[in-house]
Amino acid sequence: MSLTKEARLKSGRPMRRSKSNRDAWLLILPAMVPVVLFSVYPLAQGILLGFTDAEAGLNVETNFNGIENYQKLATNELFWNSFRIGLIWAFGVTILQFLASLGLALLLNLDLKFRWLARTLALVPWAMPPVVIAIMWRLMLNPTYGPINEGLRAVGLPGDINWLGDFSTALPAVIVVGVWAGMPQTTITLLAGLQNVGAELHEAAAIDGAGVWQRFWHVTLPALRPIIVAITTLDLIWNFNSFALVYVLTAGGPGGQTMLPMLFAYNEAFRYGNFGYAAAMGNVMVVVIAVFLFVYLRGQARSRLS
Repeated sequence: MSLTKEARLKSGRPMRRSKSNRDAWLLILPAMVPVVLFSVYPLAQGILLGFTDAEAGLNVETNFNGIENYQKLATNELFWNSFRIGLIWAFGVTILQFLASLGLALLLNLDLKFRWLARTLALVPWAMPPVVIAIMWRLMLNPTYGPINEGLRAVGLPGDINWLGDFSTALPAVIVVGVWAGMPQTTITLLAGLQNVGAELHEAAAIDGAGVWQRFWHVTLPALRPIIVAITTLDLIWNFNSFALVYVLTAGGPGGQTMLPMLFAYNEAFRYGNFGYAAAMGNVMVVVIAVFLFVYLRGQARSRLS
């Protein structure tokens, strides 16, 4: 044994390191237990359920059926149509949400009078449960007495639009509601990023002759890039997983025009009792979300390296 190893053993460093690792595990254990019980275990159970013929009912035998659910799912045009609608919803809400939130964050970052009040009001949708938001917007979009149609009639425009009941307006209307409901967290995240952009960078660019747009494009956006990648990816995951908002607004109607994949799987499980088949749908969505998560983690890794 070398003198270095002897000195290390005598100093007790390995013992202290192992004790430190044990203490660290003891500290995170209270947080890990609920995560495993309420997230990891149900996810694993759901994945396994997707390979069975589980159905609703008492004393119904459940058997392993391999990839039969996925073979059936591959030819289910209604599900893939809901998947297409889900992607349109997720990307539409995320893109519009980002653009609107960026504009609002830039406005709230200015030294305006009553800025504190504007920032407080911007958080109001965040404090409301999705069900409450959906009920409120259903009343606002009501074709008979809703304030939106009332406002259109007041300025001489057609005011009899059935926003949530018409094939051509249902999905755009739901997307608008989704944008409004999700703006606060995106706005606050971008606002926090804007406040970390050094004023001296803008001053130096202005001295070099850069205009407002050039400073925004070459100074502000590059500084916000890691935050933009993170928040848009997380928004995309959250929006693709949406359920309560759209369920209360339209329940997937009219005629399946707002039938998101989550709603489709919910109906398959709790309306028709096909738990195994619905779990297979959920597994497909888990794969899609894992792809989004991979993009997010890859973006985060690149931002750290840069």
